[in-house]
Amino acid sequence: MDKMLSKIDMLNEIGIVLSSEKNNQRVLELILNGAKKLTNADGGSLYTVTDNDELKFEIVSTDSLDIEMGGTTGHEIEFPVLPLHVDGHDNLSMVVTSAVVNQKTINIADAYDTEGYDFSGTRKFDEKTGYRTQSLLTVPMKNHKGDIIGVLQLINSLDDEGNVKVFSREDQKLAESLASQAAVALTNKRLIDEQKALFEAFIKLIATAIDEKSPYTGGHCRRLPELTLMIADACNKNQTGPLKDFSMEDKDRYELMIAGWLHDCGKVTTPEYVIDKSTKLETIYDRIHTVNTRFEVLKRDAKIKMLEQSMLAQKQNDESALTKIKTDYEQTIRQLDEDRAFINHFNVGGEYMSEEKQQRVRQIAQYRLINPDGDEVNLLSEDEVNNLNIAKGTLTDEEREIINNHISVTIKMLGQLPFPKHLEHVPEYAGGHHERMDGKGYPRGLTREQMSWPARMMGIADIFEALSARDRPYKEGKTLTQCLDILGKMKLDNHIDPDIFKVFVEEKVYLQYANEFLTPDQIDEVDHSKIPGYSGS
Repeated sequence: MDKMLSKIDMLNEIGIVLSSEKNNQRVLELILNGAKKLTNADGGSLYTVTDNDELKFEIVSTDSLDIEMGGTTGHEIEFPVLPLHVDGHDNLSMVVTSAVVNQKTINIADAYDTEGYDFSGTRKFDEKTGYRTQSLLTVPMKNHKGDIIGVLQLINSLDDEGNVKVFSREDQKLAESLASQAAVALTNKRLIDEQKALFEAFIKLIATAIDEKSPYTGGHCRRLPELTLMIADACNKNQTGPLKDFSMEDKDRYELMIAGWLHDCGKVTTPEYVIDKSTKLETIYDRIHTVNTRFEVLKRDAKIKMLEQSMLAQKQNDESALTKIKTDYEQTIRQLDEDRAFINHFNVGGEYMSEEKQQRVRQIAQYRLINPDGDEVNLLSEDEVNNLNIAKGTLTDEEREIINNHISVTIKMLGQLPFPKHLEHVPEYAGGHHERMDGKGYPRGLTREQMSWPARMMGIADIFEALSARDRPYKEGKTLTQCLDILGKMKLDNHIDPDIFKVFVEEKVYLQYANEFLTPDQIDEVDHSKIPGYSGS
């Protein structure tokens, strides 16, 4: 009785471990090893049922032969799968397939004296190894839904003297109880894994939707999680300074990765013409082409005027007037060409536009021409002037507000999701990448002390990825030196976290990222001594 109670306690302990273990292969090993221990079996195998109605070897173990294959052993099982059905009929020739097909335990006293099953493979194995397969206990693993998901086979139960004996009725009940617990644990684990896979696929679907909406931000959504984790891993290795106590376990890395994938999910609501606005006059198309056409109209009108005036001067035989008309026309054409080139240059938005340059746009806008309706209008509309006079970049204040609003939408969207406890920080991490250390960021104006380390890491990752990205419509990807120069100035401006920036440079996280995502021409030699705000170790 004491022995049986001890085994029941062991069974309960195994059940508890099974419910908490997260590694699938380790779970399978626990099942087989636990069953062997409960029944004092010398060997055994564990199979799972595949989607093709086959039994696949997962674990093989024989103590007396020192055989361990499958699972986490690193030794691959080369045995073929076993079909549950052959030519449309149930495969009853093998013990393990028969146990699954008939959904019942098979307890055999001696394989060599049992008829009805094909033990040729067993005999060959014994001949090759010198082993003697005798008692067999084969238990189908049926979960709480009544589905058989695998089969457990135990070989050679040993008595206290080490002699092979038949698996007892108690052994069978213990093995069946363990198989049932194991099947439920495996089913639950599989369900959790499937839900996790669905969750991750849905997250990546959102990034894909943004990608389809704009190829420029889609690449960003894929790259930022990678860079954020690189920074987090570097900070995790750091053993000195303010970050010495920072640590990241696998669950923390997973939470940060999910936040990285979701950090720009609010951009699904941002209009494409704003996201993809590569020039100041771009809407559905770049209106610079329309403006250039208007310049051609002005040049045509100037030519018509010149020809009309020339004809009149010729009638009057006024040579001096003809010369002046030609000179004025050439000067007008030259001025129009210069003005058109000026407008085309500043439409790109690649450099800062001074007030003097903005005033010239306003002057050019005052050229008059006849529109298709026959009305005399200015060369440039008020909206075109406002867009061309954007001092920096290609977005107006209103459009930049639309872009900035994506983070508020992100926070709102993520705040409505019932994240489980192990992902509870996702909204905070994802929602803080546009905040600044001095509290001048958006949307909530958080200061450094109000932000977690991971949120601050994502902020640096977001900026560095944007600076180095080659697929933005409004700029080319910068070199490493240029990126770090700008980041250093942002550190001095109290925009990014100084401690994380130091680790980012010291551990050369920028180079790790560059080797994976940047082009060779962007990967230049970085002189740390010339990075603003970086003092070294």
